[in-house]
Amino acid sequence: MQLSTRLPPTVQGQWVSAYDKRKELFMNQLIKEIQTLKQEKNAVILAHYYVDDSIQEIADYIGDSYYLSKLATEIDADIIVFCGVSFMGESAKILNPKKVVLLPEEHADCPMAHMVNKEKIEMIRREYPDTAVVCYINSTAELKMYADVCVTSANALKIVKALPNKNIFFIPDEHLGRFIASKLPEKYFIFHDGFCHVHTSITAKKVLELKKKYPDSEILVHPECPSDVVELGNYVGSTSGIIEYATKSESKEFIICTEMGILYELQKKNPNKTFYFPSEHPICVNMKKITLEKVRDALWKEEKKVEVSDEIREAALKPLNRMLELAK
Repeated sequence: MQLSTRLPPTVQGQWVSAYDKRKELFMNQLIKEIQTLKQEKNAVILAHYYVDDSIQEIADYIGDSYYLSKLATEIDADIIVFCGVSFMGESAKILNPKKVVLLPEEHADCPMAHMVNKEKIEMIRREYPDTAVVCYINSTAELKMYADVCVTSANALKIVKALPNKNIFFIPDEHLGRFIASKLPEKYFIFHDGFCHVHTSITAKKVLELKKKYPDSEILVHPECPSDVVELGNYVGSTSGIIEYATKSESKEFIICTEMGILYELQKKNPNKTFYFPSEHPICVNMKKITLEKVRDALWKEEKKVEVSDEIREAALKPLNRMLELAK
């Protein structure tokens, strides 16, 4: 006779319920510890829209790269806990050298930040002497050293338009560069072949399939997406721009072409609207490496400090400051 090892449904339900309660108690305890440590150490938590919902819930400020970069210069705190990928923590440290900047997950990195090098920049400068090197903020501190100005998806168009240079070398993201170039035909753009693997996983075919299924929906696209996806957008802009557009729009359904972490803020501001994603997994795995436990431990131990040498900081500060100035 074969014996079943499966628990009866009622027992299974009780076990799951008990597990959920223990998990909830554990999470609540973590949040209390984080709040206590924040007060004791005069710390502030910054979080990008792409991190896990649980992190966004406990963050003092949530935003895109531009908002968080600007905010980092205005915060009155001794410690900044930056819940994002490494280039974000580096930028915060460059802009705030006297503050302690903690990155809860030191291995949370952005592959695109490493997709160009100084040798390529030097080659382009030799070939096009009047070129402005426009560096997307999604880049390493070392790369920013060789740029004339930094940009984000929220301010790139305004900044590039304001530059006196006709020749623009846009690094590292090709798709964002091509989107900006389409708006500024008077400029001559040189592109690099960098990309975001999350946004390039979103295809026009998948978007059109969703549009056919939900014909009344508006398509909102991040400009890191490929050009054939961008062309389908009712709106194309940064994560903060997408949230703002969806909130103001009278439409009730939207196809969102960016990383899924944005859904937390979209639903929070628009509980009666529906959002669809054209990819099953538009997820930045590096952003999702950050957990409540890692935030707690970063504050408690203060071990994962972002360090930038004086040489790199001084050189990288110039294009970051120029960005903040031109974006006003």
